[in-house]
Amino acid sequence: MRAAFASAASPDRPLSALTVGEVAESEVPEGWVAVEVRAASLNHHDLWSLRGVGLPGDRLPMVLGCDAAGVTPEGDEVVIYPVVADRGDPRGMSLLSERFPGTLAERVAVPRDNLLPKPAGLSFLDAACLPTAWLTAYNMLVTRGRVDLASSVLVQGAGGGVATAAVVLAAAMGKTVYVTSRDPGKREKIAALGAVAVEPGGRLPERVDVVIESVGQPTFDHSMKCAAPGARIVVCGATGGHLATVDLRRLFAMRLELLGSVMGTLPELVALMDLMIEKGIRPVIDSTYGFSAVVDAFAHLESGDVFGKVALDFLH
Repeated sequence: MRAAFASAASPDRPLSALTVGEVAESEVPEGWVAVEVRAASLNHHDLWSLRGVGLPGDRLPMVLGCDAAGVTPEGDEVVIYPVVADRGDPRGMSLLSERFPGTLAERVAVPRDNLLPKPAGLSFLDAACLPTAWLTAYNMLVTRGRVDLASSVLVQGAGGGVATAAVVLAAAMGKTVYVTSRDPGKREKIAALGAVAVEPGGRLPERVDVVIESVGQPTFDHSMKCAAPGARIVVCGATGGHLATVDLRRLFAMRLELLGSVMGTLPELVALMDLMIEKGIRPVIDSTYGFSAVVDAFAHLESGDVFGKVALDFLH
């Protein structure tokens, strides 16, 4: 079957490690199902895999991709939850494309328990954008950030999948949302989603109850300074640098909580889809490529000139 896979590790030139071609289908274990992929989406996780982060050489070649929606052999339309229990991983779990082949292929094998019915109100493309970035944003806001107790949210770094998801979800929940971006064009786009756009490091009109942090070192001091007493700063990544400085005086004086977030649970993915149907919201999709143009899709993601998700339509 045709697939996009990491054939090597290239820390400095990740796209040079990307190969598109035929791969042999692995045997489907008992309790697993081979799903015909109809749509998928890319994540920065895929670029990190091409750089060799979390994907050692002894697992290569590895089919990339965490997110997909498709059809089972019985004809059921499903969304794939990409987290697989994994005793060999210190986290107790791994994502598709880390130890088990990923979703950027004509078919992907997943545990049957990882399949959720695709809501009729969501297209395959919409559904394929949810399991990683949107689920992470939901977990950060609802579970870790306890946004139900909050009135305001700061999202650092507009444009990426998690950031745009957090903005749309928080706004749909009736929260005041502030978002930072260096790019005037992205600030304009994020304002159209219902947020107040500010320049990086800019002073907010109020301290916020929840901070969504995925940039890391360049923005972390600002995140601390913008946090209200008892606020939750939830971190899911460090795209700008992982060695942030924490002013412990501010941490204890303001009674702040620093919380980590990776993905979310299967029930949270169900709740996320229910919320999207209830509120009539849909993923922000930057661009859609046919699977034959998957290399172009990766190049666009790597460029950083992205606002929302980069999606793949396997029917075109």
